[in-house]
Amino acid sequence: MNGAGTPRIGRTAWAVAEGYIPSQSTGSGRALESHEAICLLNAGQADAHVTITLYFADRDPAGPYRVTVGARRTLHLRFNDLRDPEPVPRDTDYASLILSDEPIVVQHTRLDSRQSALALLSTVAYSQD
Repeated sequence: MNGAGTPRIGRTAWAVAEGYIPSQSTGSGRALESHEAICLLNAGQADAHVTITLYFADRDPAGPYRVTVGARRTLHLRFNDLRDPEPVPRDTDYASLILSDEPIVVQHTRLDSRQSALALLSTVAYSQD
């Protein structure tokens, strides 16, 4: 248990083996834009400093991208919004490695709106410590 009576949950190393951001969307506006996201939960008492590295089939990795998830907070992060050190390429398969200095929980989501019948995929990432 941490100081707030919450069980210590999460891991410090996570992987999402599947990633792909379609370059097209049928909807207008941010809500219906095709995207990939990770939802990060930090239920602990200390801020979590997180790095994300992307791996590709035919090029060197990209990253690390750096974010902070506040103590007892959540962060929903779209890969579409990552810019530093480089934007995440569209229409390209990739995998992501998420490392944190504090235990976190990671969930992966994709909205594919290339067709009018939207597709939404969500899964908890693989973790190992």
